[in-house]
Amino acid sequence: MQTFVLAGGCFWCLDAVYRTLRGVSDVISGYTGGSVANPSYELVCTGTTNHAEAVAVTFDETEIPASIILDAFFTLHDPRQLNRQGADVGTQYRSAMFYADDEQKKLFEEAIARANDIWGGGVVTTLEPLGEFYRAEDYHQDFFAKNPGQGYCLAVAVPKVNKVRKAFGEYVRVA
Repeated sequence: MQTFVLAGGCFWCLDAVYRTLRGVSDVISGYTGGSVANPSYELVCTGTTNHAEAVAVTFDETEIPASIILDAFFTLHDPRQLNRQGADVGTQYRSAMFYADDEQKKLFEEAIARANDIWGGGVVTTLEPLGEFYRAEDYHQDFFAKNPGQGYCLAVAVPKVNKVRKAFGEYVRVA
């Protein structure tokens, strides 16, 4: 099992996408990359803590390759948008990959290179060492599944889920 900590806009979307992929055993929404211990959602939303909304994705490489986890990341969000994803604006919505060790850093660098090829350059995703990862409040965990009719989920998360399902169909969970 391996865990990647990734940030690409609102963590609800990343959570929704990764839960659809087989081999993913857990997705935890949280905050990392900032300067305040035990931040709350409200504090992170101010943009003053430098935390990113992120997910910790745990997966089994015998079922889904690490490269697919990372390529799905670069499919589900626009890594060329600096400190934003659509209407979500601020450093808390930055595109970032938080590496736990040199092996992850190398995998992440390779994924950024692939993304630059796919997106035609301009990828602004940052590579940051993984510091403390703080689990977000319970209501943020598995938000999409608990709130499928919520406006943001319908307008923003559903298209991202559908895009990844189309691109990586062979790795989508069978219901």
